[in-house]
Amino acid sequence: MANNHRWALSGSIAGWALTLIAFLAIAADAHAETISRESPVVKAVRKIGPAVVNISSRQEVRQRTNPFSGFSGHPFFDSFFKDFFDPDFERHYQRASLGSGVIIDGRRGYILTNAHVIEKAGTIDVVLKDEREFKAQIVGADPDSDLAVLRIESGDPLPAVEMGSGQDLMIGETVIAIGNPFGFSHTVTTGVISALNRSVRTDDRVYRDFIQTDASINPGNSGGPLLNIYGDLIGINTAVYAKAQGIGFAIPIDRAKKIISDLIQYGEVIQSWIGLIIQPLDDDLARYLKIPDRLRRKNGGILVKEVLSPSPARKAGIQNGDIILSIGHRPIASRADYQTILKETRTGRPLSLTLWRDSKQLEIDVKTTRFPENMAERLARKNFGITVGDITPKNRRRYGLQTEKGVVILEMDRQAYLTRIGVRPGDVIHQIDEITVNDLNDYHKAVARYRHKSSLVILLQRKDQLYYLTVKN
Repeated sequence: MANNHRWALSGSIAGWALTLIAFLAIAADAHAETISRESPVVKAVRKIGPAVVNISSRQEVRQRTNPFSGFSGHPFFDSFFKDFFDPDFERHYQRASLGSGVIIDGRRGYILTNAHVIEKAGTIDVVLKDEREFKAQIVGADPDSDLAVLRIESGDPLPAVEMGSGQDLMIGETVIAIGNPFGFSHTVTTGVISALNRSVRTDDRVYRDFIQTDASINPGNSGGPLLNIYGDLIGINTAVYAKAQGIGFAIPIDRAKKIISDLIQYGEVIQSWIGLIIQPLDDDLARYLKIPDRLRRKNGGILVKEVLSPSPARKAGIQNGDIILSIGHRPIASRADYQTILKETRTGRPLSLTLWRDSKQLEIDVKTTRFPENMAERLARKNFGITVGDITPKNRRRYGLQTEKGVVILEMDRQAYLTRIGVRPGDVIHQIDEITVNDLNDYHKAVARYRHKSSLVILLQRKDQLYYLTVKN
């Protein structure tokens, strides 16, 4: 009888053991399936998702309008509405824009996004993945690169992305875009790098050195991160090219790092300066200077038209007529190439220039510096043919000025373009491109910032009339 009990007990234990083994096997299979589904993309999104934010900005727009314009033209209605209503009243409404951003410094609350996302914004709201909401302040924005830095105040450290590098990007490698397309928060799309160093032309400017990807990037994705398979930030998605279908573009993070640093430190991008005035190099001039075809095909080259003095370039020994073939081993084929490198170079860093002079190739190192504002007035006289001054009581009386802000034109070169189109002393400059000019400091700042642009838009006042002029720089 005892033996029967022992056999029954042994059978029961064996049954439980088999059941446990089967359960463990099923659990192991389920765990293995979970592991196999947890791809690098899943891990990267889980890691970085909390650092991606939704950005909405609001701008109050005032528009003068006549709500009864549809009835105008009839004597009865014109008289009736004139007596009882003001036909020219202001209509107020708010225009909202939506985009994405990514937290790059969780301790200080810095967020990187596109400049066009917060352009002309009145108030900016930031929403995190955990639905916390913050009011954001603009630290700085750079329309030329389409980058902006915002800041939010939080009592606790925020999740942040890790900066990657674009030095080893490979065409065909997997990339991940996270953003808020069409208001759908934290949408993930994947693709591959389709091309590098792409240039994109929009209505008002050319963006260079973009990463091209087939990951879907829509207006709501603008400002969001482009990640590699490890979750490192390699680019900032941008939707500046409205005609793109199945094509996305991103600003390389290596180019963005210097811009981010300047925006945080100065509120604007400080373009390095070495003191050269350059011009394109055409084929006839290249043949005259005996530049070998192999160098021309490889580098292109630009001509040093003038070396300013004093300047780092003058100190380093660069001469008028030198041909710049490359800077830091990067070919220079246009004015834009030259300006891009200076903009990406931190002030104070040296640059290695490869030059062609007297049928020989040589290397010269030049230490960059900030453009000296005391040269802005001289540069403006050279480019515009004008001398300006602050609006002092004396100048107000002399020219009968009706404004206290701006700079007044005091002298003009007779051969200058502005003179030929009718500009005259006593006219007041209020704006140069995107910079409002309230005084000489603003004027010098605008001349320094836009000194490389081929043309500028100037807002001019004469008496009570305002005029926009496009002038060559």
